[in-house]
Amino acid sequence: MSHTINAALVGYGFAGQTFHAPFLATTPGLTLRWVVSRDAAKVQAALPGTRVGTLEQVLADDSLDLVVIATPNDTHAPIAREALLAGKHVVIDKPFALDLAEAKALVELAEKQQRLLSIFHNRRWDGDFLTVRRLLAEGALGQVAQFESHFDRYRPEVRQRWREAGGPGSGLWFDLGPHILDQSLQLFGQPDWLQADLGKQRPGALADDYFHVVLGYGEMRVILHGSCLVSAVMPRFVVHGSQGSFIKFGMDVQEEQLKEGKRPPAADWGVDPAPGQLSQIRDGQLLQQTVAGEAGDYGAYYRGVCAAIRGEGENPVPADEALAVMALLDLARESDQQGRRLPCQKLSD
Repeated sequence: MSHTINAALVGYGFAGQTFHAPFLATTPGLTLRWVVSRDAAKVQAALPGTRVGTLEQVLADDSLDLVVIATPNDTHAPIAREALLAGKHVVIDKPFALDLAEAKALVELAEKQQRLLSIFHNRRWDGDFLTVRRLLAEGALGQVAQFESHFDRYRPEVRQRWREAGGPGSGLWFDLGPHILDQSLQLFGQPDWLQADLGKQRPGALADDYFHVVLGYGEMRVILHGSCLVSAVMPRFVVHGSQGSFIKFGMDVQEEQLKEGKRPPAADWGVDPAPGQLSQIRDGQLLQQTVAGEAGDYGAYYRGVCAAIRGEGENPVPADEALAVMALLDLARESDQQGRRLPCQKLSD
């Protein structure tokens, strides 16, 4: 019988509390033993029986297998390095690191230590993304000409939090860009070129709160867009191809379900009540139909991590895929600064 994997969660802010703790506490074969947080009462109220301590205490626990890092972005790499040197497997919430060089150094260290290093690109398991992926695999739209991925919000006030403070790793591009870049790479692979426009649109903004990034694949265009000043309900995905179009409004439901305290395997877990709209040209006629979405499944990530640690499966987000996302995050900043299109180079081993 496989041994239980003992995990520690470092950071119990929004990401740790919402996206990681629920799955660390409910995934079969995985036990959340420790949380590193300055608010022990908050942790113990939500996770009775879980120990709260320092990173040093966690890394000194020989029974611990896995360290999950859900701290501010500029601390990801230093904490991951400590954990790998202590012989622990490591999961890092996106983004991987502050830049490609930092990320590559962690990959090399993980290989040297023979430990799993995985990045939490959970939106591979969004229901709407899984639906788009299925439609493209089925060829429902023919040859794709244009793919748009929007991650818009209405947050007109700049808030006092590290994500908006203007320091290293802050801003909307580093917050949401990893999600939609990873999804695009999963669908289409490495682009030929990239052009990015990052902006600070809200009064008093210290970090970018707007991005519009175009990826070129031959004549196909992938458009990635995010803003904090969109009050209307906008499409999440818009895909146009030679034989049809698909439009999906609204966001994947799992984040809201987690905020409401729901946990898998709730009967409606990951089920989106809003279908997408598929338009196809058949025999010269426009046919329109609704498409029920696939169920989202963030839990698949941690099930995959457990299987990989036990040697029973592959890393759900392997290092080379996470490095490709990091490279494009960096390149977009460079493109914005230079105000021009930049070629994408394949990462060499």
